[in-house]
Amino acid sequence: MRVGISLFMLLTLPCLLSLPFLNAQSPPAAGISARSLDALLQDYAFMAFIRPRTGVPYDGQVPSKLKGIKVSALRLRSGSLRTRGVPSYKEFQIPTGVVEQPYVERLVLVYHNLGNWSEQFYPLPGYSYLTPVLGLLAYSAANLSATELPELDIRASDKPVLMKFPDVKPTPFGSIAKCVYFDLHGSVQFDKLSDENACSTSQQGHFSIVVESNAPSPAPAAGAGEENGVKKNNSRVWIIVGSLVGGVVLLIILALLVAKVRKSKRGMKIQQMEWAADNSSDTLQMTSIGGTKAPLAVGTRTRPTIEDDYIP
Repeated sequence: MRVGISLFMLLTLPCLLSLPFLNAQSPPAAGISARSLDALLQDYAFMAFIRPRTGVPYDGQVPSKLKGIKVSALRLRSGSLRTRGVPSYKEFQIPTGVVEQPYVERLVLVYHNLGNWSEQFYPLPGYSYLTPVLGLLAYSAANLSATELPELDIRASDKPVLMKFPDVKPTPFGSIAKCVYFDLHGSVQFDKLSDENACSTSQQGHFSIVVESNAPSPAPAAGAGEENGVKKNNSRVWIIVGSLVGGVVLLIILALLVAKVRKSKRGMKIQQMEWAADNSSDTLQMTSIGGTKAPLAVGTRTRPTIEDDYIP
């Protein structure tokens, strides 16, 4: 019996040890889509309205499984939003002229900051996030205890809604940061980023600043290109000058070698002539002419004779 229990424990021990590992590997919000998250955050944002006051933002509390996400709610009158706007609501600046469809007397603007959950709910292949994903959605405020409300369609008619991101990661060298916009239907749009790290929009949705993950290396600046061109030209000039000087030196060396070879051959020829004269059977008197010796004939060996004895 003890043997059977021990065997059972040995077989089940690996499974028991792997449970914490499986729990650590599986994300706590697995299976929740971005649109389902919007519905959940609307519920938690409305829960923050205990004694709501118009025009005052209330921060909501999310469950521990969504730790890192921030949510807030702001109740407004429709006419006040259109005529006054909201100068500051978290990172958003809402101008005048914003209207909603369908019309409601009061509405609630729900704010999202997805924090470290941004890439999970809004994956963007080929890009890296420089800021968390921020969201701004509008709901009817007729019933603050309602859940799973549909969003209102809000539009900025005169000036766009601005988002100023305070904490932006440094942009990698050679890359260009862009604004990205996710609408409620899954479409993605990119736009230019202003000098103040601000993005703009005319409608609700989710927003962030991104940069391409595999951005190409930057092209050299105009000044650097000109400087490199001057350096290359100077290098070519020095190569040509060096080649010419080397060629002249080589020709001089070859000319000296040819002259030395000719002089050596001439000296050897004179030595051969002297040796032949010394070993000749006819001894001739030698004399010095300059720096060399030459045979000297004292007189003629045969006298000339007249071939005919006739004398006139």
